[in-house]
Amino acid sequence: MQFTYQIEDIQSVADAILKQLTSKTLLFYGDMGSGKTTLIKALSKQLGTLEIVNSPTFSIVNEYEIQNDLIYHFDLYRIENEEEALNFGIEDYLFSDHYVFIEWPERIAHLLPEDYTKITIKLNLDGSRTLYID
Repeated sequence: MQFTYQIEDIQSVADAILKQLTSKTLLFYGDMGSGKTTLIKALSKQLGTLEIVNSPTFSIVNEYEIQNDLIYHFDLYRIENEEEALNFGIEDYLFSDHYVFIEWPERIAHLLPEDYTKITIKLNLDGSRTLYID
């Protein structure tokens, strides 16, 4: 599936993504500034969080409450290796049956569960984004 959208249409894109999810683990790929965190904010809002969603670049993981569930939002840009992720217990989050949103998942490629949705975002020259879902 593929979407090209303007940033002001992000909520409708988030809604479309959530309607076709087959996994609660979403992996977000894209260059710095492509809109990964912005999309995660929109997805979290669609899922019902009332909390302010920010990039967990320095804390590694943020947790958001939604009705009868949780969202774990990871930004793995700053981790050095998979061992570092294991040291903070990432496997407990990955296999928790809660929503898990991961920015920079390529940093823990060997630790990822088999069941996930891959989302790749590309920033286009005109400022729009093209999103690919696998």
